Amino acid sequence: MSYITTRDGTELYYKDWGSGQPIVFSHGWPLCSDSWESQMLFLANHGFRCIAHDRRGHGRSSQPWNGNEMDTYADDLAELVEALDLKDAILFGFSTGGGEVSRYIGRHGTRRVAKAGLISAVPPLMLLTEKNPKGLPIMVFDDIRAGSIADRSQLYRDIASGPFFGYNRPGARPSQGIIDSFWMQGMMAGHKNAYDCIKAFSETDFTEDLKKFDVPTLVLHGDDDQIVPIQAAAQESAKLIPNARLLVYRGAPHGLTDTHKDKLNGDLLEFVKS
Repeated sequence: MSYITTRDGTELYYKDWGSGQPIVFSHGWPLCSDSWESQMLFLANHGFRCIAHDRRGHGRSSQPWNGNEMDTYADDLAELVEALDLKDAILFGFSTGGGEVSRYIGRHGTRRVAKAGLISAVPPLMLLTEKNPKGLPIMVFDDIRAGSIADRSQLYRDIASGPFFGYNRPGARPSQGIIDSFWMQGMMAGHKNAYDCIKAFSETDFTEDLKKFDVPTLVLHGDDDQIVPIQAAAQESAKLIPNARLLVYRGAPHGLTDTHKDKLNGDLLEFVKS
């Protein structure tokens, strides 16, 4: 297994598949790099080097008590990119990972970046504020925190079997395998790390980070996303990122990397080759 050790001693696990121009994947909460495997296998088979890490506190990475916030997540990503000496990299971030990619560009620029993609991503800001009237009220995230403290195993099952993949919609056909995979990945995360990450993904404002994007950027989102509603997310991000391309999947849920993986893989391949 491959690891790097960050400046504060955190061990970050990463997988590195294929060869060619590097594509780096940042995962969502409370998941790990395994959540990207459908995209990584497909793109590696089409001539790209696919790299994905487990965020600190998630998956097979170590579980530090501190640093469970976006600045450190972005700096960890920068350390991975530097350690592997990646050049002309394409960065894809899903959900929380979209925040990580945005903060990376905001803090570290695009010297090593050729393109970026935000998929079902949390920027620019999930939380309802006076300046962000389309956001979600704090009670939504307080309820997630309460569920995590009460019974996080059940919380992850409920999220996966309901809104994350749209399995609570009429006519949906839930996959027990996908639900089990979500639960397993969530339970691999450290309890405090996953708890702290709720604040990181919901309350971090990425507005100024998005304005610093200066590479071709794909913003992709489902319009039936019940976790990160498109109105406060992709639609606003596309306005802030210079020359961003907004691609909307009609009727798609938050977890479209699984539910719409064939369509997504094709669209990502077209974007990375363009």
